[in-house]
This record gives sequence, structure tokens and C-alpha cells, in this order.
Amino acid sequence: MKIEILDTGSAMCKTLLGNTLEALRESGKNGRVVIIKDIRKMVKYGVIVAPALVINGVVMFSGRMGSPEEIIALLQRNLSSFVG
Repeated sequence: MKIEILDTGSAMCKTLLGNTLEALRESGKNGRVVIIKDIRKMVKYGVIVAPALVINGVVMFSGRMGSPEEIIALLQRNLSSFVG
């Protein structure tokens, strides 16, 4: 599972990263977390407000942090749809 954190360097971005890592640990799921700081890539995703969470190429949310519990639910929902 590929997980991207679209990050502008704010405290909210750091919190989203921490919550995502915690969600991976708690859920026992495997995923590769990539931090994206390239504004052009964010725009390609249609994200204008960071932080944003992208799982398997799909923006789950942007402009907020997301709790570990919410991210766990997203990980579980998207695990079955990941191909490759």
C-alpha cells in the first residue's frame, strides 16, 4: 500500500504524519509512507490545502489532520482495493 502525505512543513502536516504512522502500527498493516513536498505534485492531485492524505493514488482528505482511528479505517477500506 502506498501512502503519501502531502506536506508543506506545517505543524498539522507533522501531526498527520505521526497519526498515519501510529495508524499503521496499531492496525498491523504494511505500507510505504512517502512525504511529498513538491507543490506541482500536490496540484496534480487537486490539493490546494495541506496536509493531505493520499492512499494508493486517491486523495482521502486534505486541509486537516485525521485521527489515527480514522486513518486505520481508511487503510482497512483501501487495502482490499490495492493492486500492485
